[in-house]
Amino acid sequence: MDAGKTEGSSEITERDYQRVVNAWAMYDWANSAFAVVILTAIFPVYYRALAINAGAAPETATAYWAYTTSLSLLLVAVIGPVLGAAADVLGAKKRFLAVALWLGVLGTVSLAFLSTSEYLLGSLLFAIANLGFAGGNVFYESLLPQVARPKDLDRVSARGYGLGYLGGGLLLVINALWLYRPAWFWMADRNIALRACFVSVACWWLIFALPLFRAVAEPAAHGGPRSIFTLANSCGRVVQTFRQIRRYRELTIFLGAFWLYNDGVSTIIKLAAVYGDEIGIDHNDMLGALILTQFIGFPCCIGFGALAQYLGAKRTILAGLAVYSVISIAAFFVRSAWHFYALAIMVGTVQGGTQALSRSLFAAMVPKTRSAEFFGFFSTGEKVAGIIGPAIFGFVGQLTGSSRWGIISITLLFVAGALLLRRVDEAEGQKVAELTDRSAQLVSPAADLQ
Repeated sequence: MDAGKTEGSSEITERDYQRVVNAWAMYDWANSAFAVVILTAIFPVYYRALAINAGAAPETATAYWAYTTSLSLLLVAVIGPVLGAAADVLGAKKRFLAVALWLGVLGTVSLAFLSTSEYLLGSLLFAIANLGFAGGNVFYESLLPQVARPKDLDRVSARGYGLGYLGGGLLLVINALWLYRPAWFWMADRNIALRACFVSVACWWLIFALPLFRAVAEPAAHGGPRSIFTLANSCGRVVQTFRQIRRYRELTIFLGAFWLYNDGVSTIIKLAAVYGDEIGIDHNDMLGALILTQFIGFPCCIGFGALAQYLGAKRTILAGLAVYSVISIAAFFVRSAWHFYALAIMVGTVQGGTQALSRSLFAAMVPKTRSAEFFGFFSTGEKVAGIIGPAIFGFVGQLTGSSRWGIISITLLFVAGALLLRRVDEAEGQKVAELTDRSAQLVSPAADLQ
C-alpha cells in the first residue's frame, strides 16, 4: 500500500505517524555528519594541506578542491533522474538508498588512510563518498511526499534539516575536541585524531540511518512492468518527462530558480572553510564558527517551517535569499575571526530553512507516483549548483589571485534565482501533480495493492 496514504489516513494513529516522520527525519541527522565534517569543516582544509604538500600554491590548492567538488557531482547530475525513475518503477527507493549509503560509508572510511600528499587519491575517494551522499539524497528526499501529509510538508522537511543541524553539530563538537585535545581521548597526536574524525563520520552515518529502514515503508511501484529492461525503460520515461515539460510549467520554473539560488548556497557551504583558510582565519576559529552555525541552524530551521505556515514557503525562501545576498557581499570584506563568526551566525539563520522549504515546495508540486524521478531532477539541480558554483569560484580565484572576488560574484546567483522564484504559481503546480496521480491510478489501479 502507498506509504503516503497509510501515513495520511485514519487507519494509523497519530503516534505511529509521528514515529515514521521522525524515522525519516533521522536520516538528515545521519548524513549531515558527512555534510558538516567532510564537505564543510574538516576534510576541505585537510585536502588543501595535501595539495600544498604536493607542491601546489595556496590559491591553486583552493581551486583544486573547488574542481574536485564539481567533478564529483557530475555523475549524479547525469544519472539521478534515470535512477529515480527506475526506483519508481521498481518500488525500490529504500533499496537504492541502501546502496548509496554503503558507497558513502566505505568511501568516507577510506579517507582515513590517505598519506600526507595524496591529494589526487583524496579526490577520487572523496568523489566516491560524495556520490553516495548526493545520490542517496535523491531517494531519501523522494520519500517525503509519501511520509508526510500534504499540510505537513513544510514542517516535516524543516524537522529533517533541523535534526541535521543538531546531529552534524554534535559530531563536529566531538571531532573538534578530538583535534584540540587528542590526549584526552587516548590518541597519540592530531593526525591520528584527524583520521579518527573521518571514521566517526562513517559510523555515525550508518548507525543513525537505520531508523528509516526499519520504520518507513517502501512506496508501491508505479510506471509499468518490472524487467531486466527497467533501466532502459527509465531512460525513456525521463525523455518522455522532458517532452511533456510544458505540462509541469510551474515545476520547471521552480527548478530553474532553485538551480540558480542553490548554486550560491552550495558554494558557500562547500567552500567556507577553504576560503577562510586562504584569507588567514585560524582553523580553530573556523571550527568554532561552523559549530555555531550548526546549533543556530537547528532552532532557526524549525522557525522557518513555522514561519512558512503564515507567509507561505515561497515568500519565506525569498526572505532567506535576501539575507544570503548580504552574506555574499559581506564575505568580501572579512578580515578577522569575529567577522567570520558574524557571517556564520547569519548563515545559520537562513541556510537550513531555505533548503528545507525548497524541498517541501518542490514536494508539494510533485506527483507522488513519480516522486523519485522528479526528485532526481531536483537532485540534478543541487548537483549542477555543486558543479557550476565552485568551478566559477575557483576560476575567478585563480584569475584574480584572491578568492574574495569569487565569493562576491555569488550574489548574482541569489538575485537571479529570487527573480525567477517570484514567478512560480504553487497552486497551479499542485493541481497538475494531482491530475497526474489520478491518471496514473486509472492506468494502474492495482498499484496500491502491491
